[in-house]
Amino acid sequence: MSIIYDGTLDKDQYKGVFGEAIEALAAEDKDVIYLDCDLMNSFGTYKFWQGNKNQAFNIGISEANAVGIAAGLSAAGKKPYVHTFGPFASRRCYDQAFLSVGYTKNSVRIFGSDAGVTAAFNGGTHMPFEDMALYRAVPEATVLEVTDAAMFRALIKLTKDRPGLNYIRTTRKNYPTVYSADHAFEIGKAETLTEGNDVAIFAIGLMVGEALKAAATLKEKGINARVIDAFTIKPLDLETLKKAAEETKAIVTTENHNIIGGLGDAVLGGLSELGIAAKVKKHGVQDRFGSVGDQKYLQEFYGLTAEKIVETVEAVLA
Repeated sequence: MSIIYDGTLDKDQYKGVFGEAIEALAAEDKDVIYLDCDLMNSFGTYKFWQGNKNQAFNIGISEANAVGIAAGLSAAGKKPYVHTFGPFASRRCYDQAFLSVGYTKNSVRIFGSDAGVTAAFNGGTHMPFEDMALYRAVPEATVLEVTDAAMFRALIKLTKDRPGLNYIRTTRKNYPTVYSADHAFEIGKAETLTEGNDVAIFAIGLMVGEALKAAATLKEKGINARVIDAFTIKPLDLETLKKAAEETKAIVTTENHNIIGGLGDAVLGGLSELGIAAKVKKHGVQDRFGSVGDQKYLQEFYGLTAEKIVETVEAVLA
């Protein structure tokens, strides 16, 4: 397994990763079309747009229109990618995504950036804690959250020919490096990052790095934690979930999202489907609206830290 986590952040901000990856993909496949909602400078795609006016379009601050256009492009045989900030990629265009993409079985890839507290000083109006809940409710939709730059590049490619509605949650900044550049990912298959039979910590996105830090602290306390990157929230990896439930004493989920409708509820739903009774505690945003501040402050404010994961694990095992 090519896991290289050492706590350091990825060298490149993810807006640069996306711009480079989408440009390379569009060069390989002329059916790839990129639609942006007046955020090309914010997500590293301005240069690509300048040189590829037939494959990249700025739709403006008109997210519902962007998704409607993407649905039409899909119906015409194209492979559209749409980007805007997470709240606008979900709340603002949800009807168009549900009906024009999901219901009509078009294939569109929607990228929502600045997930959760990574919206930072953009504040509560721009801080999506509910986007995964919305997209999980769309029948047959795929819901993914990016862990690091290697995974981001991989998911851009893996979703290119994936049918239906694909929602990919990410940040514009960077997270700790977890995987090597050549790591092979599979949609529907979680990644087990550490082994342990005391507790299984299912984490996504920003919280993967925090979960790995928490596991190191727990090990010093004599608690062996199995950290699982559940980046593919829908479809959830039921095989890995079953194994974790049977081989550990408890499950803790951790997410930079409302605990209602996100990873925690996906895990509980999976256990119900499997018919397994397990001790589960959901860690994440406790049904609150967004706020304003730098990311470090907001992580402390909402308890999205390794220290809080450790406290949660100790409490559930007690």
